[in-house]
Amino acid sequence: MLRRVVRQSKFRHVFGQAVKNDQCYDDIRVSRVTWDSSFCAVNPKFVAIIIEASGGGAFLVLPLHKTGRIDKSYPTVCGHTGPVLDIDWCPHNDQVIASGSEDCTVMVWQIPENGLVTSLSEPVVVLEGHSKRVGIISWHPTARNVLLSAGCDNQIIIWNVGTGEPLITLEDMHPDVIYSVCWNRNGSLICTACKDKTIRVIDPRKEKIVAEKEKAHEGARPMRAIFMADGNVFTTGFSRMSERQLALWNPQSMDEPISVHEMDTSNGVLLPFYDPDTNVVYLCGKGDSSIRYFEITDEAPFVHYLNTFTTKEPQRGMGYMSKRGLDVNKCEIARFYKLHERKCEPIIMTVPRKSDLFQDDLYPDTAGPDAALEAEEWFEGKNGDPILISLKHGYVPGKNRDLKVVKKNILDNKLPKNTENTGPANKVCCYSAAGRPAAPYPQHSRSLGTQPMPLPLSAALASNHSPLGLCSAACWSNMLTLRALGPATWHMQLRL
Repeated sequence: MLRRVVRQSKFRHVFGQAVKNDQCYDDIRVSRVTWDSSFCAVNPKFVAIIIEASGGGAFLVLPLHKTGRIDKSYPTVCGHTGPVLDIDWCPHNDQVIASGSEDCTVMVWQIPENGLVTSLSEPVVVLEGHSKRVGIISWHPTARNVLLSAGCDNQIIIWNVGTGEPLITLEDMHPDVIYSVCWNRNGSLICTACKDKTIRVIDPRKEKIVAEKEKAHEGARPMRAIFMADGNVFTTGFSRMSERQLALWNPQSMDEPISVHEMDTSNGVLLPFYDPDTNVVYLCGKGDSSIRYFEITDEAPFVHYLNTFTTKEPQRGMGYMSKRGLDVNKCEIARFYKLHERKCEPIIMTVPRKSDLFQDDLYPDTAGPDAALEAEEWFEGKNGDPILISLKHGYVPGKNRDLKVVKKNILDNKLPKNTENTGPANKVCCYSAAGRPAAPYPQHSRSLGTQPMPLPLSAALASNHSPLGLCSAACWSNMLTLRALGPATWHMQLRL
């Protein structure tokens, strides 16, 4: 008689456990907006939760140790004029978070090191480019200051946050609402799921669709698609009979899936969370009260069911902690932050081990907070794999540098190129939109060149058109524009 052989896996006995009540975050009015995002984002320092807010959109940012009841007057991040739909922490700076909203804008915020003391309404930068609400936000995994946003205008915009500029706009690729966007491991490709039931793999810098599969899931309910570490694509969706499905695809050959599993007939959208170090996928259904987890391997059937963690209360959203924030001494391999109607409850996933020593097989080197590339390098075509760190002695956070946004001078775009010319034929207004001397008779110029000589604004304006010889009405208009910008943003440079 043949004995059934149970597949060997170190994750077979992973179990979940909710923390005690005093370690939860209580009395939080979780957002009721009808949008299928996770409503929660977590990093090793803070947990951020989208909340109900009158007169606009807001989210809470709590230090991880700030458990217990959260006072109604606790400060929020509240700069949006419409409900916040998605938030995402920067992987390279634990104090920087981006948010997308129904007000069609993306905002990037710098959180103080010890958390908020007063409400924060001034973002570091506002990114405006979408014509409809922005429902998806995702930072580049390896390049500093590169942020992706997707809106209900069916566009994807990739921003250089360091300058506040949209550098790539993907139009006409998606005929309908985009349900999800995910970067691959080194950030060279993105995969998207769209309401037209098509999964697309896109090279954003070439603005080209590399692979696509129509009717990846035939049901009408929303799909999700994420990249695996080996480049395959994992999707969740619904069958024609409204059964929830999960599937694994090879982008090199999208005709047939590598594997398809049908699960149940619940109608909640399955949000996938992936751990590239252990190749485990956790599925959290909106409105479900369970977390299912699967191991992805190279052996058939490729997607192996491990277990289900079940609680009594349904989840309204879910946050997923990065590996850097886990307790390696307790063999913790994942931590979720489950949103109830009025609270946030951490759930810890643990592999039972008898030894107290560091478990190398559970914690291979993982992606650290250092960026492999600068934004400009990535936009020029370079790729970089994540810079890995060891968790053997736990994660020790370093000093985060402030996010600085260097915007290009708005005068370069807004002032007329052909300035008015009054006076001798060889005398052209040197205070031109070009920002440098334009004729043999330059006595002053706006310049960001070397060794600028600051001149007090009051003195420049008091001189009227003399002695600096402001040589035209347009030149004077430029001076007034600079005054509106404020003295901190300009220099006058005398040229002899």
